Amino acid sequence: MTVLCWLRLRGQRLAMLHVARGVWGSRVRGWPLLPALLGPARALSSLAAKMGEYRKMWNPTEPRDWAQQYRERFIPFSREQLLRLLIQEFHSSPAEKTALEEFSAHVDFCTLFHYHHILTRLQALYDPINPDRETLDQPSLTDPQRLTNEQEVLLALGPLLAQANFSPLSEDALAYALVVHHPQDEVQVTINLDQYIYMQFWALGQRVGQMPRKSSVGSKRRFFLKSSPAQRRYFKRVVLAARTKRGHLVLKSFKDTPLEGLEQLLPELKVRTPTLQRALLNLTLVVSGVAVFVNVGMVVLTDLKVGTSLLLLFFAAFMGLRASKVAKLPPSHPQMFGQQRSVQALELAHMLYYRSTSNNSELLSALALRAQDEHAKEALLAHSFLTRRPGGAGGPPEETSQWLQSEVENWLLAQSGCEVTFDGTRALGHLQALTPGTGKYPPPGFPKLDSLDTVTHSQVVPSGGNP
Repeated sequence: MTVLCWLRLRGQRLAMLHVARGVWGSRVRGWPLLPALLGPARALSSLAAKMGEYRKMWNPTEPRDWAQQYRERFIPFSREQLLRLLIQEFHSSPAEKTALEEFSAHVDFCTLFHYHHILTRLQALYDPINPDRETLDQPSLTDPQRLTNEQEVLLALGPLLAQANFSPLSEDALAYALVVHHPQDEVQVTINLDQYIYMQFWALGQRVGQMPRKSSVGSKRRFFLKSSPAQRRYFKRVVLAARTKRGHLVLKSFKDTPLEGLEQLLPELKVRTPTLQRALLNLTLVVSGVAVFVNVGMVVLTDLKVGTSLLLLFFAAFMGLRASKVAKLPPSHPQMFGQQRSVQALELAHMLYYRSTSNNSELLSALALRAQDEHAKEALLAHSFLTRRPGGAGGPPEETSQWLQSEVENWLLAQSGCEVTFDGTRALGHLQALTPGTGKYPPPGFPKLDSLDTVTHSQVVPSGGNP
């Protein structure tokens, strides 16, 4: 059997690779399914109620029950790093090393075409609503049709995000992020929930420490003192799906994003001046007004023999007029608050320039590659750990998956210092789908890797990048 014949099987032997095949075979229509997609209680009215609860709290530092809300599932090693660690600990002999490398190549061969097929189906769903399409325009869609297509894309995207080990952020976490602002974030924004139909965030790679320099927002100095970098809770990758009433589905991926900074990633936002800066600017206005009044106004009005009460009345009227003009200035006006907001908007744009990693259609390709990579890492971990277990993968599947989950989680904690929730059941399913019998690969009839030379580069390599 040649590789070309194998490709014509259209994934018949790869159907067991555990990426929710039913999603691709059915095109579910109707908006009642949207709350199920976005999680429990995803209505924006419920989000507004939770935001009100956080506004009543005094200085919250993290969402309620955050340790139970968010479970890290991302394996914090690249494929090459994981292979080196597994070889050092479990496959030290030359024969075992060669066997593991051959198994890794077999995993790559199996998952490559499978995820390329998934990506092709997903891009076909997304193409009618792709705002960045470079081909000829198709007939315009009505708003209900566009909303239905967006729902289909998000439903199909869910299993891919899960396999890529992204964790959905709960409504409570989103309410916290929209209300709480970190003290070192001088650039603050505000949104109007009434402008949104839905919004959802997924994240992976939670870290607690100093933010990377180019991803931070705000001045490095506060007044006359240099501020030291703060310890922030941030994520290595964040995926956003949002839809405004007057816009379209926005799919974006960002890196090094703090939990309190999720609001800065949304469309349809406005930069606002923090309360402390507004107080300082108002104080400057009052001091300058008093100085002008004492040095100029008092002398002039005294020569005109005007009474003290009338002087104070003139001064109050002047300050009130000045304050009202400043309050009415647009954000782009180069005076007072407007000038400050323009500087902050520039800093926000600079920050987003470095944080953004992929958008819209390119994000789909990046997620497919990331899901394939996580799929391969889970299969490698399951293969290596089950080879050292007495009886291998034999025994009840529940017991085997629980043992695998416990062993891998402890090993990852010892190797990386990160607490990772490993899905032993899914990893065991990946391994069983790749090997008809544990340790016996490739399956009968599978093409040899040497025959790949007969296939062109464009046939085997899907396009994309990491989100």
